[in-house]
Amino acid sequence: MKYHRLNELIALLQPAWQKEPDLNLLQFLQKLADESGFKGPLSELTDDILIYHLKMRDAARTAEIPGLKKDYEEDFKTALLRARGVIKD
Repeated sequence: MKYHRLNELIALLQPAWQKEPDLNLLQFLQKLADESGFKGPLSELTDDILIYHLKMRDAARTAEIPGLKKDYEEDFKTALLRARGVIKD
């Protein structure tokens, strides 16, 4: 894991965990895994799952996923033409 990802995860994890002080770290990580729909063993829970879940945890269900907005096109025709290289940025 790179240092910036570690720092990002800690920055997101700290305020969320402080809201639930009765849970130890593993219990809190298990709760996050359950909320995110992760069904595997906790040892296979990736930092990506934690980061995106913590970012989206309090967001509306219709909110955009961070990092995908840059690729979003309102119009399908524009998206298709951009993907084929007809429209350049």
